[in-house]
Amino acid sequence: MFYRENGQFKSSYAADQQLLPILQDRVFMIALVAFAFVVVPLVVSDYLFLSLLIPFLILALAAIGLNLVVGYCGQISIGHAAFMAVGAYAAYNFVLRVPQLNFLVVLVLAGLVAAAVGMLFGIPSLRIKGLYLAVATLGAQFFMDWVFARVKWFTNYSHSGSVQTAPVELFGWSIDSPQEKYVFLLAVLILFTVIARNLVRGHIGRAWMAMRDMDVAAEVIGIRPVYAKLSAFAVSSFYVGVAGALWGFVHLGSWEPAAFNLTLSLNLLFMIIIGGMGSILGSFFGAAFIVMLPIVLNQLPTLLGIPMSTAMISHLEFMIFGALIVFFLIVEPHGLARLWAIGKEKLRLWPFPH
Repeated sequence: MFYRENGQFKSSYAADQQLLPILQDRVFMIALVAFAFVVVPLVVSDYLFLSLLIPFLILALAAIGLNLVVGYCGQISIGHAAFMAVGAYAAYNFVLRVPQLNFLVVLVLAGLVAAAVGMLFGIPSLRIKGLYLAVATLGAQFFMDWVFARVKWFTNYSHSGSVQTAPVELFGWSIDSPQEKYVFLLAVLILFTVIARNLVRGHIGRAWMAMRDMDVAAEVIGIRPVYAKLSAFAVSSFYVGVAGALWGFVHLGSWEPAAFNLTLSLNLLFMIIIGGMGSILGSFFGAAFIVMLPIVLNQLPTLLGIPMSTAMISHLEFMIFGALIVFFLIVEPHGLARLWAIGKEKLRLWPFPH
């Protein structure tokens, strides 16, 4: 009874095309953002920040980036962790070699470097698609793993191949504590989410979706495949590159090339499959699921009094991921985001049966 549009009138195009046209959605979103900024830093423990919230925020940003090229443009990629690595190492070298740069500028530059590399490896999408394109993007993963492990310049000639960063400083503010990292990442994620949501609603996003649905028909009506596909790879890689820089500087602090391996690429793909391809909200659902599942699997056997080894928990994690991917591909290809949308549609009609 409370989730209705009765009495909500639109008197302008801007009001009709706003991101959240229903008043209840706007109130809920404002309350959620206020709760995330004000209440969560006061009540959540450092353990939950470091193990749950901070990884979730960064992986949600990376999942949005992957969803732009896979879910909205229909170009399959299973090597996006390589572009996260490009962003992380680009940010590390910018900070190392040009220490005067503000960290926000470093994030943008790291994203631009990742976008350039993403466009380079997106060129095969102009001629191939489907499984063949997936294999081409997998080549990007292996190539970048080799580059960052063998070319010592990227790691400042470190003997171990690992790099270490200092705490992030922003306008004299040292982002060191878990609460400060959380607030900074939350602000970045909200900004990039709003940009992505407006991007997919505009002519660029519509060109991507037309290319996804039927590329031949899209070309017939005047959409250029070169522009649509390469722009999708560029924007997606920019998002993922920024996420990689945040993953390295804010979450890890020190890392080696194996931190951005194929497993991370597959986890990003699992996020958008489970959360919902072609949905910004689905990226959040998928990231939350991927981050929470290992923690739940580690804690649940202890709470139930069931002895279980670490190896068994790891195997269960892969088994559940695989089973859920098959389930969602068969039962609900649009993932958790579609289930959320169905629930909202039913709530708008409740308690009526039709």
